[in-house]
Amino acid sequence: MTLLLVATIHYLPPMTDDTEGTYDKPRQIRVPDDEWIPFEAATKAAHPTGRSPRARVVREFIRWYMRRPGAKLPARPPAGPWSEPPSGS
Repeated sequence: MTLLLVATIHYLPPMTDDTEGTYDKPRQIRVPDDEWIPFEAATKAAHPTGRSPRARVVREFIRWYMRRPGAKLPARPPAGPWSEPPSGS
């Protein structure tokens, strides 16, 4: 009889990025693909650097929505291909 020993990692430390701090716990929201995919292009146009511009904009909106001190409504990029409704709409 042969025994196979498999090592697993139960904890991974959070990945860090100097521009935005540590990763937060992932959350799930339901957004149609024809909005979520162009939203990424729009957020990258407004925030070309950083690890996750979509998450950054969503976090900024949440803080603004809750009226947190100093929170501002996220800036929008100029109109672009993401501004057009999806074909078939």
